[in-house]
Amino acid sequence: MPPILIIPGLNGSGPHHWQTCLERSFRGARRVQQADWKRPNRLAWVERLVADIEANPGGVLVAHSLGCALVAHVAAERPDLAIEAALLVAPANVESPRHTPERIREFAPIPRTPLPFRSVVVASTNDPYMALPRARELADAWGAAFVDAGPLGHINVEAGFGPWPAGERILRDLMLGCREPRSTARATLDA
Repeated sequence: MPPILIIPGLNGSGPHHWQTCLERSFRGARRVQQADWKRPNRLAWVERLVADIEANPGGVLVAHSLGCALVAHVAAERPDLAIEAALLVAPANVESPRHTPERIREFAPIPRTPLPFRSVVVASTNDPYMALPRARELADAWGAAFVDAGPLGHINVEAGFGPWPAGERILRDLMLGCREPRSTARATLDA
């Protein structure tokens, strides 16, 4: 099984967040630790994630919210990194003052270059931090499969997600697809 790197967003993912539950469910999964979860610094966060990816080559990234923009920045800046796949859940619209706080604006603009690894974007129809059509646009730009998760809010503790079995299934499918040619795995996820 490839290493799994959990990449929380703003304020980190607390003890009851689905990312924390998922981290406990997968042996060897580890969380990327940032110096300051409340006041993100894009350069520092990118540097930290790059270091963790280099220490865990061929890993699968599991990002939430601001963590999705972070993954896009790392992929755009360092396409040479050995990343097997990424699950990008409930991306935050860091470009919109209406949707997200000013303190994450330095993550704008979100890179729209295709991700050089398999990826799946999961978005909610009623996420207060990213409209569904915008999340779909990002998935298309990144070359990612897209999952419309229905009305799940921001897919976090406030929206009722501790354990998230559907997310775990999506991750397992993505990881199984890592053993197949890219076009075959994509068709499976899209089905």
